[in-house]
Amino acid sequence: MNFAGGPVFWILAALGAGALAVFLERFVELRRAHIDWQDFVKGVVNVLESGNEAEALAICEDTPVPAANVTAAAIRHRKSGSQAMHDAIDAQGRAEVARLRRRIATISVMGGVAPLVGLFGTIVGFIRAVSLVNGDAIVSKSELVSASVAAMTDAAAGIAVAVAAAIMYAALRIRLDRIVADLEAAATDVFARLSPKEGGR
Repeated sequence: MNFAGGPVFWILAALGAGALAVFLERFVELRRAHIDWQDFVKGVVNVLESGNEAEALAICEDTPVPAANVTAAAIRHRKSGSQAMHDAIDAQGRAEVARLRRRIATISVMGGVAPLVGLFGTIVGFIRAVSLVNGDAIVSKSELVSASVAAMTDAAAGIAVAVAAAIMYAALRIRLDRIVADLEAAATDVFARLSPKEGGR
């Protein structure tokens, strides 16, 4: 038995499934990236001030989150001067943000394409219905209804995928913005604590 939506519906279903897969993967990644950066930075700095740089770096490497990677970059460049350390922190921070943003835009693209695909399916369905009416053969009511239902099903599916994608994209953006804000605060704190100008404190 053929589904009312036809082939276009399954294209929309694939778009929806793809958007959901990206959302789940990014959600898990962003959740892992969130830590209490204040306690982390304080703990690493305490280890560093005790003279154990290797241990401090090991702690950062064992904590694969953006704040830890930025802290590790600062530790590696803390003896190279304030500007060098600032540049290292900035470069690492940009790299971390780019990694966190990866593939999130894909959800927005899928959501934007879905209504157009749904509209295409609607047009195809109505063309089929009109062709049936204008054909030489006698058209049954069920055939006409089937073509019309297929057209409306594709339109509804396109809108549904677009709405779901918009919600998933917004949820990820909110979480990402919070992590980026925390990362900026962590970078500022690390620089203030480890900058050579603060060395005498």
